[in-house]
Amino acid sequence: MPVPVNRLKAALAAGECQMGLWLAMAHPTSAEIASKAGFDWCLIDGEHAPNDIPLILEQLRAMGGGQATPVVRLPVGDPMLVKRTLDLGVQSLVVPMINTVDEARAMVRATRYPPEGMRGVGAAMARAANFGEITDVVTTANDQICLFVQAESREALANLDEISALDGIDGVFLGPADLAADMGHPGNPAAEEVQAALRDAVARIARAGKAAGIIDFNPEKAAAWVRAGARFVAVGGDVSILARGIRAAAAEAASVKAAL
Repeated sequence: MPVPVNRLKAALAAGECQMGLWLAMAHPTSAEIASKAGFDWCLIDGEHAPNDIPLILEQLRAMGGGQATPVVRLPVGDPMLVKRTLDLGVQSLVVPMINTVDEARAMVRATRYPPEGMRGVGAAMARAANFGEITDVVTTANDQICLFVQAESREALANLDEISALDGIDGVFLGPADLAADMGHPGNPAAEEVQAALRDAVARIARAGKAAGIIDFNPEKAAAWVRAGARFVAVGGDVSILARGIRAAAAEAASVKAAL
């Protein structure tokens, strides 16, 4: 029995746009709601959210009944973390702070079983094999891995063509906030110099035949990125949506109170 087909990977390979939600609350309830809301994918953030392996596992279980493909962003490009996350049954990864083609190549190797890579062979007792039910993990898993590396520095953009051309890379996710800081515009990814660099990067990734990814919680701007060629687009986050809703409710309550 082979591993499940990665719907996200297949859709991106066909050139389809895939819209998703960022999960940073580190809670199964948020993940469950998001997975059933109609997004193509939901990303569990292990870099800037308080997620570890057990918390990721609980969220994956909660997302099991949803339609969205689970994606995990690792805190760092560590082969040990790659191995442990993939053994949870995750097939789609985003790895932050990849600046060179050698770093990208190391992540490709970390996500693949030998001889193509160096992933440890031990999933037979893990969730990735449905605890032993899937017998062909080692021979079928490589083809279903969807790997995004993040380009979020001037060095990464200088090496973008090489990174994008690398076999085993499905897409490059651009980090506007980190790139802005690296370009001398901390806290201001809307700076025209940064936006121009991002637009150029999206075009270069697309020319390489890979999926360009980006995050923008402004609906109009997210739509503009899709028109520019981005195919893996985060359009919101559970924390920001909850915070915005709670603050709006508090403002309404204050207005009612003031009218008494």
